[in-house]
Amino acid sequence: MNQIEKNLSQNIDSIALVLHNIKDIENVVQQFKEKTSLRITIIDENGKVIVESDKDKDSMENHKNRYEIIHAKYDGFGKIIRYSRSLNKELLYVAKKIKINEETYYIRLADYTDKIQENFIRLSFHIIGIITIFLIIAFMITYFISIKIKSETDNILKFLIELSDKKPSYEITSNYTLEFNKITRFLNKVALKLAKKEKQKAKQTAKLKLANRQKDEIISAISHEFKNPIAIISGYSETLLNDTDLPNSMREKFLNKIRSNGEKMSQIIDKLRLSLKLEEGKQQTLFTTCSIKKICERVVSDLKDKYKDHEVTIEGNDIKIKADETLIEIAIGNLIENALKYSEDNVKVILTQESISIIDKGIGIEEKELNKINKKFYRVSKNGWNNSLGLGLFIVHSILSLHNFKLEIKSEIHKGSEFIIKY
Repeated sequence: MNQIEKNLSQNIDSIALVLHNIKDIENVVQQFKEKTSLRITIIDENGKVIVESDKDKDSMENHKNRYEIIHAKYDGFGKIIRYSRSLNKELLYVAKKIKINEETYYIRLADYTDKIQENFIRLSFHIIGIITIFLIIAFMITYFISIKIKSETDNILKFLIELSDKKPSYEITSNYTLEFNKITRFLNKVALKLAKKEKQKAKQTAKLKLANRQKDEIISAISHEFKNPIAIISGYSETLLNDTDLPNSMREKFLNKIRSNGEKMSQIIDKLRLSLKLEEGKQQTLFTTCSIKKICERVVSDLKDKYKDHEVTIEGNDIKIKADETLIEIAIGNLIENALKYSEDNVKVILTQESISIIDKGIGIEEKELNKINKKFYRVSKNGWNNSLGLGLFIVHSILSLHNFKLEIKSEIHKGSEFIIKY
């Protein structure tokens, strides 16, 4: 509407520039009418219509009291949107006061407001077209990504099946993502180690049995943990592929599910690799003097967004210890996250000169399970307590062993647990 008003105002200025005397007025109006298709009216100081482009001027009433003419008279410029009974359409009228041979006249131009609706509809179609193209591109990208992920995971599962049968017929490789590359390299290492141990079976019977048992545990744990996210990724991907009319909000929700489950698989691999390094003594350590309170504050800050409904309070004075800061942060982070995950109330971290205590008011752990939960791949499922692959406390114990620290666990069903690191 502002653009139409601006155009009308500029056209009035153009007409005013070429009007030198009242005798030229009919010709000028006729020429502008042919070029612009605008309705042009010229009114004298008394309100009489002296030129009208779209109607017989003699049949028109006096315009002295028209809103736009009154404003033009006092302000030099007037405008209004009004329905024209003579043309049966709504128009935007713009009027300006001019002087011709010392006489006052009003030039009024009008344009149809339905042009705005036409422009709006045209713009709407453009926007819809752009959004449609974007959605098609996004859909195609998601489609190809989901197919590629499914192909990579199927190859891994096939290799795992062959590995479980002790007959891998090929070396698995993947350069699709860094995570898949790490998984395949890790699986190839496992397969290589198992192959070497098979050749030394006669001499290393005891070691071979241990390796076979560990292999079965790894495969079982990975298969168990990967099965659910892979099923979710495959299921949501299939829905996205098959249902082209899926609402955008639902489509975004499905894509977020696919992404979060992909991240979950990556986190499982990272935990598994760290546990293997700790178990094999290959994890490098860098001992420095570090602040326990600062480590706890960092851990709490990192977990705040994930566990918004719970609060972690840190009590006690700061303690300086000599330790590998990164590993100690991982150990404390595991314990605090477990407390948040299974607590029905807020979690406390109490610092003393001899220990760190992480206290929750959660579901607790049965006494018979307390001495087993630190074992690798051991899972407690009763009462809903889940040690996530059995790696969490195994990693904590491994890290604390490197520092000659001890972990004590006190727990009671439905009353909560207390994990105490003594140093």
